[in-house]
Amino acid sequence: MTAGSDLIGRYAGAMVQVFGTPQLVLASGHGCWVTDVDGKRYLDLLSGIAVNALGHGHPALVQAVTKQAESAIHVSNFFTSEPAIALAERILAVAAAPAGSGVFFANSGTEATEAAIKLSRRTGRTRIVALEGSFHGRSTGALALTHKAAYREPFEPLIPEVVFVPPNDADALRAAVGDTTAALFVEPVQGEAGVRELSVDYLRLAREVTSAHGVLLVVDEIQTGIGRTGDWFAHQQSGIVPDAMTLAKGLGGGVPIGALVTFGPDTTALLAAGQHGTTFGGNPLACAAGLAVLDTIERDHLLEHVRDVAALLDDVEIEGVSGTRGRGLLRAIELDGIPAPAVMAAARDAGFIVNAVTQTALRLAPPLVISADELLGFLDALPAILEAAHAAGETTS
Repeated sequence: MTAGSDLIGRYAGAMVQVFGTPQLVLASGHGCWVTDVDGKRYLDLLSGIAVNALGHGHPALVQAVTKQAESAIHVSNFFTSEPAIALAERILAVAAAPAGSGVFFANSGTEATEAAIKLSRRTGRTRIVALEGSFHGRSTGALALTHKAAYREPFEPLIPEVVFVPPNDADALRAAVGDTTAALFVEPVQGEAGVRELSVDYLRLAREVTSAHGVLLVVDEIQTGIGRTGDWFAHQQSGIVPDAMTLAKGLGGGVPIGALVTFGPDTTALLAAGQHGTTFGGNPLACAAGLAVLDTIERDHLLEHVRDVAALLDDVEIEGVSGTRGRGLLRAIELDGIPAPAVMAAARDAGFIVNAVTQTALRLAPPLVISADELLGFLDALPAILEAAHAAGETTS
């Protein structure tokens, strides 16, 4: 018995099985590579589902967390700390938020969504519009805004008055958003739907329609933010300014943190003292990590690097691949006739971690620091991976 199989057996006996059987038991990571407990190395093309923005063991992040842990890890929300204030200021700066904007720190993306839902209720309205294919989190409020029925139905009834409309459908958007709507929630790139982008024109229309009816436009940048698409935030390519934005994942580089960002004094004032809170949100350790991530992205010109290296994924001409889509380092490889879960397994056997985001598509969300050579190494290996997946399917059929 290997160390990995032994630990997976122990996992089954000790953990709630919401994630099923783990694919691997990982022991360590360095850069864009991880190593399992049996010593096998893998190129991490998923980065903890778009979380490890700087890869594994980045010196700037390690130093920031270590230094902060030596002074204060947690102070509670009766107080504040310099890292929390500094991180809020930095987020507002890179978001180009107007005066009077603000940041509420949480611990995760779903908690940021919950804060945004409560923000919307303070408008005095209760109807929310979300998009088909959306994923906003697993807590019951966020789940009500998540489109996939298999996620929602076992826990219904959820909060009422949530309406789903097709993405990039201008007429459906105009028909759904009106004077009784509290908020429209959108993801600039729908990751769980298979990495599908909203068009620039659609995002601009979303801003126009919501402004016309006094509706909050909430942009979910939990997966797309913090440089993932080659901009600080994916919606910035459209030139719009939302009313609110949710963040998490890459913000802490692996340390759990989420945030709700409110744009402008009117939106910021909707949540008053005592109307929301969290025990761990904004703790100095997580905020120090966030500062290290933002500082490193800026210092090392990682936005430009993401745009440059991501160009390698624009036109992938490989037999068995029908196309690619997405932006920056959030991409999908659409497969032609080979089930994505089989390709994911074959890639893992070959030393690459990818995600079968749908039955026909692989999701890639590698660390922002990935090199061109590392990405080319995966593309060079992909034909053999596809062949192995196809052969495995023929063997089991």
